[in-house]
Amino acid sequence: MCTYIIQKSDIRGSGKGTPGWIPVTEARVYYDHPFHMTTDHTLNIDFVNPEKGLDARVAVELTAESARALVADILAALEEGNVAHAAD
Repeated sequence: MCTYIIQKSDIRGSGKGTPGWIPVTEARVYYDHPFHMTTDHTLNIDFVNPEKGLDARVAVELTAESARALVADILAALEEGNVAHAAD
């Protein structure tokens, strides 16, 4: 069954896609059937810039385990970075 439940976040960053580096302004996160991976479900993240059109997109498909590990690593990196740069 396709859930296609989407969580959207306004973000500010850049990503490298087909046209090269693009500004990304939105992240769309959903857990559903993958387009490319050969597993039943993946956590899919699309980093997009709707103002730039369909080519302004970087897509990622992750297993649930990989997504959880990535979340933990992102939080750890942010915490370590805050501590390391607190004196700046």
